[in-house]
Amino acid sequence: MPGGRLTGEERRHIATWLAEGLGYTEIGRRLRRPASTVMREVTRNGGPEGYGADRAQEATRHRARRRKEVRPAAPPPVPDAGHGRDPQAVREFTESFTGLLAGQGLPPMVSRVLACLYTTDSGALTAAELVERLRVSPASVSHAVAWLEGQGMLRRERTPGARRERYAIDDELWLRSLLAAAQMNDVLVAASQRGAEILGAATPAGARFESSVELLTLVNESLRAAMEQWRLRLAERAADTDTDTDTDTDAGAGAV
Repeated sequence: MPGGRLTGEERRHIATWLAEGLGYTEIGRRLRRPASTVMREVTRNGGPEGYGADRAQEATRHRARRRKEVRPAAPPPVPDAGHGRDPQAVREFTESFTGLLAGQGLPPMVSRVLACLYTTDSGALTAAELVERLRVSPASVSHAVAWLEGQGMLRRERTPGARRERYAIDDELWLRSLLAAAQMNDVLVAASQRGAEILGAATPAGARFESSVELLTLVNESLRAAMEQWRLRLAERAADTDTDTDTDTDAGAGAV
């Protein structure tokens, strides 16, 4: 059946037609198979001069048996599954978070790398660790890391004495993302203002640009206010942590 595995009869036809000097295209047409299917079949079983139908059929059976005997691959390791965490729950959450990021418009591999880093306590992994955890090629990781680095969503760091770089994210990931969005909005505001001037604010097209200016300006004011509020909260938390540390130190000194 076209699209399925080649049958023994089809292989005998291939051997006969090869002996008659027919090319892959003509053989494929007669079998109602793609010429590429015929070419792969012949190439992996001795080539045009050495192809034999019975030998090819037996080789196919042997490859099928070997595939069945191969042990299933172990599930990918779960990022930081310690601390009493449920490994399955961590894996499922990581997958759903990856899907969420992809739904926001991030490329699939970028989403996987970012989710992997974000669910790791250290927030930093080497390229080799990402390859191992995600079970993908080094090139895939490299492309995703380059994209994230270009967007300012991760940074490279090298631990003193270590040979390999690590790719790291931190708690300001989304803050930087919001800042980038605000900067893009600034560009759109300027362009919209220019559009309104050229088209005329009293015209439908000009009014459309004028409305965009109002909306984007309002959004940016809210974004920048939220970012400033968040920075203040972080500063307050850092001050509270320092105070607690000083109190503990003083208490320890008094107990001596």
